[in-house]
Amino acid sequence: MEGTALPGLGLSELVGLLLQFLFSMLRVGGFLIAAPLFGSRFIPLPVRIMASVVLSLPVFAQVQMPPPEELATLSAVPMVMTELVIGVSAGLLLTILFGAAAVAGDRIATTAGLGFASQVDPSSGGQTPVVSQIFMLFMLALFLAEDGHLAALRIVLESYVIAPAGAPVDLAVLIAAGTTAAGQMFLVGMQLMLPAVSVLLLVNLVIGVVTRSAPQLNIFSFGFPMTLMVGIGMLFLGAPTLGTAMLQLGLDATDALTAMMGALANG
Repeated sequence: MEGTALPGLGLSELVGLLLQFLFSMLRVGGFLIAAPLFGSRFIPLPVRIMASVVLSLPVFAQVQMPPPEELATLSAVPMVMTELVIGVSAGLLLTILFGAAAVAGDRIATTAGLGFASQVDPSSGGQTPVVSQIFMLFMLALFLAEDGHLAALRIVLESYVIAPAGAPVDLAVLIAAGTTAAGQMFLVGMQLMLPAVSVLLLVNLVIGVVTRSAPQLNIFSFGFPMTLMVGIGMLFLGAPTLGTAMLQLGLDATDALTAMMGALANG
């Protein structure tokens, strides 16, 4: 009967909407792949895919995407690569800065004689000291407790206002931000580990003088337990100060992400 057909979308229109939705997932998906916690190996891949789909829904509904005709041609390849680079760079920026906690934990573990206590890190897949993993988990826990993950996601979603989907951006900004973040990682890592490492250095000097004065005292039976006790005591006593420093690191990471996304408009 005439007039009884339900309104619907044609196949070509449906494919076009699907292309636009997949395109809207690129920046968010790239961020979730490279960001700390979101991109960890212990997060199942289906969970990351569903998170990308859910977070891309408001982007697809509110942000103007390139027309499907343009996305279906080879001219869309530069736009796809640009969206992926923006998302992955945003995630890597946070990962690099958060690596300061892992660097500090690794150096403290080595100095305190805890470097032998290592196991497979589920986030990286390699052997890392347990102290380094504890530092990284501590950093992530503080970041989540202060809703830093929500702030990072908000910055990525709001980046579509500064750098619209498919628009050219200044990719040199991403390289400069990554280089600056790498230098900041080593600087902050040194600041985090310096108090504990300085005390442990003094302890090692005292142990060296004692074992030199009394050779009958075996350095392994006397010095090693002493270094372990002092190292664990320093970690326990310095936990509040360490937590404050890591909170500031999380704030600096979100500020760096905001600055990087804001500078993309120069392209």
